[in-house]
Amino acid sequence: MANTAHALHILVKHKEIAEDIITQLGKGAKFQTLAKKYSSCPSGKKGGDLGEFRRGQMVPQFDKIAFNGAILEPHLVKTKFGWHVIKVLYRT
Repeated sequence: MANTAHALHILVKHKEIAEDIITQLGKGAKFQTLAKKYSSCPSGKKGGDLGEFRRGQMVPQFDKIAFNGAILEPHLVKTKFGWHVIKVLYRT
């Protein structure tokens, strides 16, 4: 079982925007570019890069995707902060 994960994310307020971001990613848009444009999280300035984090450091809904979702695919997750588009880069 992985203890750490490295992920990128884009945080927005509305589900429709998050779904549009996933559509743009499917058409070849770069995750980092979209993060800089749309994300309300400070990590957006770094292309959405959250770095490596441990299991339990993120809110439960985010953690579930980070440690169980498919790697390198965009995932849509709702948390108390808003809607996240998450891309897990790797787990260790």
